[in-house]
Amino acid sequence: QVQLVESGGGSVQAGGSLRLSCALSGRTDRMDSMGWFRQASGKEREGVTAIDHDGRTTYADSVKGRFTVSKDNAKNILYLQMNSLKPEDTAMYYCAAERGLTATQALHVFGSHGYWGQGTQVTVSS
Repeated sequence: QVQLVESGGGSVQAGGSLRLSCALSGRTDRMDSMGWFRQASGKEREGVTAIDHDGRTTYADSVKGRFTVSKDNAKNILYLQMNSLKPEDTAMYYCAAERGLTATQALHVFGSHGYWGQGTQVTVSS
């Protein structure tokens, strides 16, 4: 079992920045990829970014160049630095972890199986 608790969401104006954090506990050593997905009201779930054990990352095209995922292995915390935020980034953001998948594979299935947290809301106003 893996537990994930997100924090750091909030409201920001377009062009601003936020950093989300995800505290992980439990059998995180058995997870091969971790990352973030989001879901806006009335829209499909979207994988945002993933990072694997070796630090390889992948990003959705919609956030490339603006978002950066990182992890502090000593503290078991996953981060999502979000810059140049746009109103279309408004969504509930979830931290997720998958076993047996590469970062690229995990990005497409976050939220459908594996583990995820309760989410943190990000609202970007124009």
